[in-house]
Amino acid sequence: MAKIKLTKTELKAQTDALKRFQRFLPMLQLKKQQLQGEIAGISAKADEVAARERAEREALQSWVGLLATDEALVAGLVTVKSVKTGSANIAGVAIPTFEAIETEVKEIDAWQTPAWVDDAVAAATRVMSLQCERAVYDEQRRLVQQELQTTSQRVNLFEKVKIPECREAIRVIKIALGDEQTAAVTRGKIAKSRVPEGVAA
Repeated sequence: MAKIKLTKTELKAQTDALKRFQRFLPMLQLKKQQLQGEIAGISAKADEVAARERAEREALQSWVGLLATDEALVAGLVTVKSVKTGSANIAGVAIPTFEAIETEVKEIDAWQTPAWVDDAVAAATRVMSLQCERAVYDEQRRLVQQELQTTSQRVNLFEKVKIPECREAIRVIKIALGDEQTAAVTRGKIAKSRVPEGVAA
């Protein structure tokens, strides 16, 4: 703890600081709880998207034989051109939100390719869309966890450092001021006892 002045002015400053810390601490604790809840919610959504992606991949297993027969045809058939995202705010944290993907499909001759290629394109697009959506949830979680870490550090700073320091400073100043007052009273009594009788105090 930094050296403090043992004065009434410092006592007021420390008392005001303590009130300020005690007023902000519940807000920080509430924000911490809110962020923890948001992380749990984001994780649940990411898990749900991952489960849908797994289901899509399992459905693609029936295509594997067909895809393997014509690897040159399907290689680079669908690629993600761009990911369209929006933005939202969670407890003061700006996060991206998934909207859609824009894909690029390799130009193919409809007359020269098997009919199943269109279905393969649609299935691959769905898998890619789910992968991109999951990546956006991962980024949301990273940003919210970062804010949670900062908020937790502030909560700890207030709880374990600032508030105890203020309380200790107030205690020390009150003792010093009390001692000073007692010493002043004692000096006054001694001074009064030294005044000769018959002389007005």
